[in-house]
Amino acid sequence: MLLASVVVVWEWLNEHGRWRPYSPAVSHQIEAAIRSSDPRGGSVVLGQVDSRLSPYIIDLQSMHQFRQDTGTIRPVRRSFYDPASAPGQGWQWEWENDAGTWTAYDMEVAIAIENAHNRQQPCLDLTPLGFCYLIDYQTMTQVNRQSQTFRRLQRRALLGPCSCQQCMLVFSVKTNTAGAGVGGAGIPTLGRRSLTIQRPKNSVLVSSKLLSPSKSATLGRGHLAGLSRPALQRIAMAQSRALIASGVPTVPVKNLNGSSPVHPALAGITGILMSAAALPVCLTRPPKLVLHPPPVSKSDVKPVPGFGHCCKKTTKKQACKGKTPEEVVKKYLQKVKSPPEEDCTICMEPLGGPSGYKGPGVGPMSRAESVGRLAQCGHQYHFQCLVAMYNNGNKDGSLQCPTCKTIYGVKTGNQPAGKMEYHVIPHSLPGHPDCKTIRIIYNIPPGLQGPEHPNPGKPFTARGFPRHCYLPDSEKGRKVLRLLLIAWDRRLIFSVGTSSTTGESDTVIWNEVHHKTEFGSNLTGHGFPDPGHLDNVLEELRAQGITEEDGLMEK
Repeated sequence: MLLASVVVVWEWLNEHGRWRPYSPAVSHQIEAAIRSSDPRGGSVVLGQVDSRLSPYIIDLQSMHQFRQDTGTIRPVRRSFYDPASAPGQGWQWEWENDAGTWTAYDMEVAIAIENAHNRQQPCLDLTPLGFCYLIDYQTMTQVNRQSQTFRRLQRRALLGPCSCQQCMLVFSVKTNTAGAGVGGAGIPTLGRRSLTIQRPKNSVLVSSKLLSPSKSATLGRGHLAGLSRPALQRIAMAQSRALIASGVPTVPVKNLNGSSPVHPALAGITGILMSAAALPVCLTRPPKLVLHPPPVSKSDVKPVPGFGHCCKKTTKKQACKGKTPEEVVKKYLQKVKSPPEEDCTICMEPLGGPSGYKGPGVGPMSRAESVGRLAQCGHQYHFQCLVAMYNNGNKDGSLQCPTCKTIYGVKTGNQPAGKMEYHVIPHSLPGHPDCKTIRIIYNIPPGLQGPEHPNPGKPFTARGFPRHCYLPDSEKGRKVLRLLLIAWDRRLIFSVGTSSTTGESDTVIWNEVHHKTEFGSNLTGHGFPDPGHLDNVLEELRAQGITEEDGLMEK
């Protein structure tokens, strides 16, 4: 019996069906969680290692990556690679994207590029791998054979704690002359060779690396030469399941009300059954998550009945022109001759005295003119305080009462430029079996903040776009869509600020109008069935100053 080693790399599946690698540090973290005795070991918070991945959690039981701010879920897998390959040697190949940052190739492509590089080939055609690119090693560029677009590429050494042989798994290799059978840990044997995953005698566990008594035997590479990638992948998946089932507690989900130590959106991904007699935990099959509908052909996509164009764009800030802040505020105020003996809730100074606002831009006023009553709701404030509040907003000609939130005029937001598409697809949402589905696609690119944003001139990020959202194609669903279109025109669907789930600042966030981003279930809380959802959205839009009367005017 001989020993061989392989390198563990964790990967996630992108929207193009390609498996993309996590960094060595992240792979190390996941491997450590698999072997951890920590009760929380069934989930891995990726932001603990890489702050750029702060929105992401991996659930090891269901083998999915979950993004908390968008609800997006993607499969993950645990792959094995030969130590002589690019990941085994600690090399990562990357290409430069349009944003000027570097993106890693998926492992299949990276290994092919590294192999050709080691053979000192001048170039490599990626057509056999499904890409119309030519790699030129002399200029270190990637050339699109159709558009002739050039992109830079680089070969980067991974210096993290798991580069090269830090995260290795040891296999015992034995000959099975009887043909295919079943090896240890329930792993199917491969032809006339059987691989049994086991911990060699006298070996010790160091981090996520198994060290055998003989280092030379452990690092022997020739024993893996006859194994195909699918064979290694089957081994990886089988061992992952075996390790998780035997040594990793599941995510301790309790309920959906937030009392669970895991983010509530993960509730439902993992099922747990435990007997009253405290018997060992029995795992149920993870519920199926369907965030997107089945593939839809272009001929099946139809316009929403009663709507015209299926796409709307927003551009720059819609500013109010021609009126000074004082003129806008006076428009909504009634004079108060005798202010009541109470404080202004903006500056917290008595209404009978001067405003606590000392800023420029407001001329001197008599005591009788210094306090005004908002015409509709009746709340009273210092005139100077209302002008200061208006100057700190979008200056769009609207005013919102700081006490009761009544909106005067037409409120607009600071949503960045983007595109909103909407159409009908031939599938039904849970809870709405009698109608098809309206799919909304929001797309906002990253950019620079304008004068209406928190940090003008500073870049903002746009995570998770395009975002797919769903409504039933019913009378009420179309009513909600019509009002969402008004909200989009008024730049109220999104905003630029700090994400409440990730803590990232200067990023595009939802602006208090909830959407459903999960298609076929409601396991994350962002899907159907949800009987009160449409009424809740109408109420949230009303709080933004958008009512059903606005929708009738838009028809």
